[in-house]
Amino acid sequence: MTDITLIQGVNQALKVAMAKDPDVVVLGEDVGVNGGVFRATDGLYKEFGEKRVLDTPLSENGIIGMAIGMALQGLKPVAEIQFMDFIYPAFDQIVSEAAKFRYRSGGEFPAHVVIRTPYGGGIKGGLYHSQSTEQLFTSTPGLKVVIPSTPADAKGLLLSAIFDEDPVIFLEPKRIYRTSTGEVPEGDVRVPFGKARTVKEGADVSVFAYGAMVPQSLQAANVVEKMGIHAEVIDLRTLVPLDVDAIVASVEKTGRAVIVHEAPKFSGFGAELSATISERCLYSLKAPVLRVTGYDTPFPYALENLYLPSVDRIARGIERTASTS
Repeated sequence: MTDITLIQGVNQALKVAMAKDPDVVVLGEDVGVNGGVFRATDGLYKEFGEKRVLDTPLSENGIIGMAIGMALQGLKPVAEIQFMDFIYPAFDQIVSEAAKFRYRSGGEFPAHVVIRTPYGGGIKGGLYHSQSTEQLFTSTPGLKVVIPSTPADAKGLLLSAIFDEDPVIFLEPKRIYRTSTGEVPEGDVRVPFGKARTVKEGADVSVFAYGAMVPQSLQAANVVEKMGIHAEVIDLRTLVPLDVDAIVASVEKTGRAVIVHEAPKFSGFGAELSATISERCLYSLKAPVLRVTGYDTPFPYALENLYLPSVDRIARGIERTASTS
């Protein structure tokens, strides 16, 4: 076990997968010689060479189109889009082609396509480098959507993604690339999809979060604990597949739910979570489901800290839900 950062967990996963399987290739803008804009692919070009670590033109639809073609020929491409905000030129390739070709072929062609991309705010990137639009992909059948919050999950979930037969949108919370640290197992140790992680046990309120909002929610839970409120914090890890059983079990125990994400509230993934809780746990709920989210505006630059759910805003949401009957 070694203590590393989240971005190092991503890098380790790529190295392990490429050493294990010669069909794994990495492609994207500046992923080779430069090692990626955040250095997620640092060292891969030197270790595995230009035929397996491909610097591409600045063309997102070309990157994903190439990755799809590679997968159809039996390779396992891991494509990087530098920022999630740049993914939209490739949107048609992702939702119309990558998400469909395993289904369309009756399972004859496995869709080994992983699309890695940093998402979210927290680095003063402004409106074109800070968006969280995971819901665009969670609503597309055929895609899996994965968001780690720890180095161990970054490595273990990415390894699972690379060897999964479905296309995976792997969203990396760049805000905690280097602030999230922890022990990570050596070698090919995978974290299964569809299994949420209980970050903190509690009996009064269930708090559901993912990505960079997990450490924020944990801090908020520690704040309200001093008020006598014991919040249970659940890291969803994967949005598709979603661990509905873990969500239901937690809400049935606490009777209250707070959902935290940095995407806008309207039509955000929290709406799906809220609907699931209402459908499955209505008679267990002691208070309405509450969402603490970003605002329904373009992502601001100067007011970034106001837009993003803060520890204080999450704590106030937990306190409000705990006091509602």
